[in-house]
Order: sequence, then C-alpha cells, then structure tokens
Amino acid sequence: MTSITLLLNSTDKVLTFAQSIGRYEESMDLEAGRSMIDAKSMLGIFSLNLKKPVILHIHAEGERADEIVGELTEYVYS
Repeated sequence: MTSITLLLNSTDKVLTFAQSIGRYEESMDLEAGRSMIDAKSMLGIFSLNLKKPVILHIHAEGERADEIVGELTEYVYS
C-alpha cells in the first residue's frame, strides 16, 4: 500500500481527481481525521472536511502505485 497526502480544496479539484482515479482498477481510500471513505465515491469525498489535507491510500505496489501517484502530482500537499 502506498499513501500520499493531498489537498482537494475546491470542487474542480475533486472532480478532476475523481476522474483521474476512476480509470484505475485498484482500490483507493481517503482518510480525513477519523473518517475513511472509498476515494472513488464522489458523495464520500464531499462528506469530508476538504479545507484540510487528506491522505490517499492506494492499494497497489511498485510501478502501478508509482503510475497512480505520478498522475496525482497536482494534488499533492507538501
């Protein structure tokens, strides 16, 4: 499993993020505080406090995980 911290603080970011990860078969979860939701669920994403960074858990390893992380660089919070 690979985890990265993201900032999805606008509706546009949420929509493009959901489109990006929707192309992958791998399971992904978003963690915000004590909440954990399916990252591919638009309703779930909008239920989170998006003013703060969230953690994306990608259930993949190696090159596949690197490919997914590479596509999400514009959302990475550092």
